Amino acid sequence: MQSCLACRRELDSAREFKNDMAAMPVEEVSPNLLASSRMELQEALEHARALRGGWGMFVFDFAGWMHQIKLAPALTAAILIIGFAGGTITTYSRMSVHPPGPGPDGGGQASMANIAGIDSILPEANSNRVTIKYDTLSPQVYESTIDDPRVQQLLLLAARNTRNSDVRLGSIDILTRQPEDNAVREALVYALRYDRNPGVRLKALEGLKSYVKDDVHVRDAVLEALMHDSNAGVRSEAITLLDPVKADSSVRDTLRVLAERDQNKFIQAESKRYLASTPHLD
Repeated sequence: MQSCLACRRELDSAREFKNDMAAMPVEEVSPNLLASSRMELQEALEHARALRGGWGMFVFDFAGWMHQIKLAPALTAAILIIGFAGGTITTYSRMSVHPPGPGPDGGGQASMANIAGIDSILPEANSNRVTIKYDTLSPQVYESTIDDPRVQQLLLLAARNTRNSDVRLGSIDILTRQPEDNAVREALVYALRYDRNPGVRLKALEGLKSYVKDDVHVRDAVLEALMHDSNAGVRSEAITLLDPVKADSSVRDTLRVLAERDQNKFIQAESKRYLASTPHLD
């Protein structure tokens, strides 16, 4: 700092900026922003954990290397041609030696990565068995009990199937029977936040009901649905799930906003009722 005039100027500028920011009043964080931030943080952490795997690191480092050396167009084309040819030969060789079988597991059978989509889910009445029809190179059928790990994988895949809302609804309906599994719970939260079918979102709420009290991640998802879902029925169901946690500070802040501004008369009335029935803890 003593020998560099530009460095001193930079430091003075940073200190001036810091002092100006410190003089500004501290804004109260809205419950909506708090809930959204928690959800985004959870997704970022899950993405970071996935990247820590061996293949994720390989893809990331390879992309950085490609960017750094700035390959010439001719060399880039050569690498793409070599990669495509190598992949084609490898795939042909594997299919020649291990042709796809009729099921979704090992022993020459198709892997989960080869599943193109879930066509139908048929649970048996008065039984824990379920029949799942899915596509690989040709339609496949797998039948087992709902506690079979392969069935679990297929159900989780079907829960995010964007082609057929009936399949998603059937999958969520079965998954709600065992939401204590973390992967299942994450699938239910995902369906509540992103599925376009309100029936699927309602079914996801049903499965998450018993976890609103103890799981902050689930509670934030329900708060988000209450604040922003486009379906009045989903919002009405979401606010009923918050009854056991209405004394929570983030829930109370959300209820205050809804009681003052919400256009839905039922939501507004329920918010006021919850606030009136909850003792002030401030």
